[in-house]
Amino acid sequence: MVNVIVTLKVMPESPETSLSNIKDKIEREIKKFGGVVGKVEEEPIGFGLVSLIFTFSLDEKKSNLDPLEDSIKKIDGVGNTEVVSITRAFG
Repeated sequence: MVNVIVTLKVMPESPETSLSNIKDKIEREIKKFGGVVGKVEEEPIGFGLVSLIFTFSLDEKKSNLDPLEDSIKKIDGVGNTEVVSITRAFG
């Protein structure tokens, strides 16, 4: 089995959105999809808006992330998602 490392950027709808609330829900969606979350970082964008950057591993066979992105976009408070990178993990 070959794993991939995925970096996913999630933008909240507004600066008032509770990042901890959507972070927990997004982590649950990633786990439901079969991913293992490695780290979550906050990236200031501007005007009080902060994005969440999720880095997680996933079986390469599930590297079509459209269903995962669709389920994350349905979470209340999530504005947009963007796959920043997908790389193969060796070892």
